[in-house]
Amino acid sequence: MTQTEPSRHPAIAAGKTAVVTGAASGIGLAACRTFAGLGMNVVMADLVAEDLADASETVASEGAGKVHPVVADVADFQQIEAIRDWALTRFGAVGLLMNNAVSRVGGGIDGTSEDWHRAMAVNFWGVEGGVRAFLPTMLERNEPAAIVNVGSKQGITNPPGNLAYNVTKSAVKTYTEGLQHDLRNRHGCRVTAHLLIPGWTTTGKREHKPGAWLPGQVIDYMLAGLAANDFYILCPDDETTADMDHARIMWSARDITENRPPLSRWEPSWKAKFDDEQ
Repeated sequence: MTQTEPSRHPAIAAGKTAVVTGAASGIGLAACRTFAGLGMNVVMADLVAEDLADASETVASEGAGKVHPVVADVADFQQIEAIRDWALTRFGAVGLLMNNAVSRVGGGIDGTSEDWHRAMAVNFWGVEGGVRAFLPTMLERNEPAAIVNVGSKQGITNPPGNLAYNVTKSAVKTYTEGLQHDLRNRHGCRVTAHLLIPGWTTTGKREHKPGAWLPGQVIDYMLAGLAANDFYILCPDDETTADMDHARIMWSARDITENRPPLSRWEPSWKAKFDDEQ
């Protein structure tokens, strides 16, 4: 019996081109390996030249598509434009843009202004700049295309810890929701927008721990979500189920509707009730 190929978003196919930022490690690298393995051309953008060179060699050795690294800082819109211009000159069109680059600097209320600005410049303006640079040509070509912006559960439930990171990922969520609304209301538009929301994932050079997903698992889940044309691609992991995520998100929303203290899930007087509802 012949095994059938899984369905894919039409932007993901051999010969098409994907641009991935934050491509040298973690989820970005896993995405590049998958896309190249499917025969796509992959433009890998990242900030650290040495890491990017090593990653691109790995991807090129494993995949059938053409792989090209581009050293760039997505906090600088001109550098995003340079990625776009290079990709269009080399391949003529970009079918998939994955805005994945991220910075975790910033901290809390007492974090430095420089760190807060850096966090926003990479995590939000890098996403907005990517869309601003690539979307017009996607629309002009009127071919199936996809934009995947990588968000975070921290941008939805806002757990205490790194407030600057939470703020930037909350902005990405809001922006991508507005982007999707705009695109779906354009007559005949064939560009789709999606928010990838990873769970606990082993990224970078961190030691893999039980409960976390590997980056490749996130990408497999993303591909299924894109094929289904899901907007919110909310990933579980081996510690947190989808039902647990849904309960946490609903609890956060009810802080508003029930006039509770913000972040009541971490407030001692409310924590027991939250735990009872899980």
